[in-house]
Amino acid sequence: MSSVTEAIDIIGNTKLPNKRKSGPDVLKRVVYDTTDLNLWYGDNHALKEINLPMYEKEVTAIIGPSGCGKSTYIKTLNRMVELVPNVRITGTIRYNGQSILNNSFKVEELRSRVGMVFQKPNPFPKSIYENVAYGARIHGIRDKKVLDQIVEKSLKDAALWDEVKDRLKKNANSLSGGQQQRLCIARCLAIEPDVILMDEPTSALDPRSTAKVEELVQNMKQKYSIVMVTHNMQQAARISDRTSFFLNGEVVEYDYTEALFNHPGDKRTEDYISGRFG
Repeated sequence: MSSVTEAIDIIGNTKLPNKRKSGPDVLKRVVYDTTDLNLWYGDNHALKEINLPMYEKEVTAIIGPSGCGKSTYIKTLNRMVELVPNVRITGTIRYNGQSILNNSFKVEELRSRVGMVFQKPNPFPKSIYENVAYGARIHGIRDKKVLDQIVEKSLKDAALWDEVKDRLKKNANSLSGGQQQRLCIARCLAIEPDVILMDEPTSALDPRSTAKVEELVQNMKQKYSIVMVTHNMQQAARISDRTSFFLNGEVVEYDYTEALFNHPGDKRTEDYISGRFG
């Protein structure tokens, strides 16, 4: 049995979709295009010459061992990494063709188009309703009827409405962990983003809640572009269209998920998905 076949066995005999080898995709809009990106935390060179395009209405998975730069990279896409002291960045990140590292690009505008879902659910200490309505209120929407519509639509899109419609005034912390994560997704959807960044959104969830979030992600990509950091290679195989393998702050390989898992072009990728390290 080949090592690549063993790797597929290790990730659960997941049947991957038949997708062609990656390359310039003239049929899809590039949402993010990272060129020669480098990032330092003080003297620590955390990201090294990252070149990575990401396409509209796809799920892009970012995999790799702990400390390889996955979370750092995803936080550059909405400039959240700038909140960390002693960060220095060179290179270019373009969102819809505009350089987001340019001082003329307002970070508030970026974050109104690029939502973020974190590893641990982080609902506000408010009611379920107010959690979802928060973004709309920040953007100046005050009409109760409009807010009601936004809350209902967002909770439906997050597959949570039927579970909470009779207790919208209850504190969000009364929800289970899986429900809280879907509430955070609903809060993100309420601002009608273009892109959703997800930093290991199921790592703190039980298998049933994980399955619900994965199904939700598959549905959401019909409308949104999704970038997901995951340690779970089975998850990347199940739900992503393309996968990028990070190692020591570098992109080792980026390809359609089926190609990367079944026919990796780099020995380090093969070793990682085979479980030889990581």
